[in-house]
Amino acid sequence: MGTHERDIRLNKLNTIREQGINPYKERFQKSHSLYQAKKLPLNTSGVRIAGRIMAVRIFGRLIFATLKDFSGKMQIALQEKAVGKERFAFFKKYIDIGDFFGAEGTIFKTKMGEITLDTSGYELLSKTLRPLPEKFHGLSDRELLYRQRYLDLIMNDGTIERFLKRTRIMKTMRDYLDAEGFFEVETPVLQTNPSGANATPFTTHHNALDLDLYLRIAPETYLKRCIAGGFDKVYEFARSFRNEGLDPSHLQDFTILEYYVAYWNYEDNMRFTEKLIKHVLEQVNGSLKLTFGEKVIDFGKDWKKVSLRDLIFTDTGIDFSTYTNENDLRKAIKEEGIEIQDLSTMGFGSLIDNLYKKVSRPKIDDPLFITHHPIELSPLARRNDINGRVTDRFQLVVNGWEIVNAYSELVDPVDQRNRLEEQASLHRKGDSEAMVMDEDFLTAMEHGMPPISGWGMGVDRFVCLLTNQENLRDVVLFPLMKPTDQQ
Repeated sequence: MGTHERDIRLNKLNTIREQGINPYKERFQKSHSLYQAKKLPLNTSGVRIAGRIMAVRIFGRLIFATLKDFSGKMQIALQEKAVGKERFAFFKKYIDIGDFFGAEGTIFKTKMGEITLDTSGYELLSKTLRPLPEKFHGLSDRELLYRQRYLDLIMNDGTIERFLKRTRIMKTMRDYLDAEGFFEVETPVLQTNPSGANATPFTTHHNALDLDLYLRIAPETYLKRCIAGGFDKVYEFARSFRNEGLDPSHLQDFTILEYYVAYWNYEDNMRFTEKLIKHVLEQVNGSLKLTFGEKVIDFGKDWKKVSLRDLIFTDTGIDFSTYTNENDLRKAIKEEGIEIQDLSTMGFGSLIDNLYKKVSRPKIDDPLFITHHPIELSPLARRNDINGRVTDRFQLVVNGWEIVNAYSELVDPVDQRNRLEEQASLHRKGDSEAMVMDEDFLTAMEHGMPPISGWGMGVDRFVCLLTNQENLRDVVLFPLMKPTDQQ
């Protein structure tokens, strides 16, 4: 949009003010939403509605306009004989598409069968200076959809529905957890140690304390502190931040749901996970079958379980359990011709994780529990009693995306200290995703923790699944965008 249209509207705004009319009203008393008004009996009078003007059609001394509010759209009619010549002329001259508008009148049905408000009086509530897009669809507009989400919400009815569905999904999960005896808590976003996951953190500085801090990469260690303090079941919808690569399935600023339960193990957690997700699908989608693109994903079938070792071995022929150090595993990956970025700086656990993400994960469609990840990849998970090189952990993967990560938590403070020391050593050697020492968390552990099983879900990914979206930016209202020259 050039400056010409804005200048025209700005001149209208100035003229309106010169006439002693306030173009930005304080309030407007509505009697009904547009959806409610359309349900009223014909000839109901005194109806007061408001919304944004989305279309105007002028037929001599009759004007039809379409209003839109949060509930939907409705047509209004302005007849010169009903509103008066002066007010009719004012509408034609000064009211534009995009303006916010309030109208009062009587409900009737047009010859075309459309429920309409026969307007007896109106108010300009808010004058817009920029016109709405004439066309707003297709891939060519995708960046604009993200940069100016408000235009997406205005022009595309399906966008509001998608974000309303996100709200319903989160509310359904929250209600289910509450009914199961969980308590919602809040934990710090600013942390002195980046802990709770293998990820690269964002750094910041606290001026008052002259202290370098990190934006949390996960709420895990603080939720475990709650369990140590006496909570049995806690959860948090936590905005988290990871300074990593950007792609359709990863955002640096994302929402994770984590919960922790005293006295459970990872197998209890797997059973609960299946119940929770099936409940959400039934409540929000009305079916355990989910359409994603051209696929139909059936959550009603038995959810299969496979160990990470077996999965990778089947797909690559590499049995990582036979290797004891990263150099030999790195050599095996190279011999198989598998290309992984930054291979030379990764520790043993990161090598396995990236191998799985490169080769195995993209092949997974239906819900699959992947179990028994190696110790090196799970610095906060409990060591398996039979095979000490793996952990009691599972991931739920659907359609090539990790939706849930969960495990029996490590509550042995000595074992935890040893693992964090190994992680800190890898971090010093250049593995930016390795964890650092967290003495405060270790102190909490040394005061004693019960058996615990913890769980984390990437909420944005789960919402993508349930709304048939391939890019996380399509389920985040205002994703971070690199500034343009105009900003």
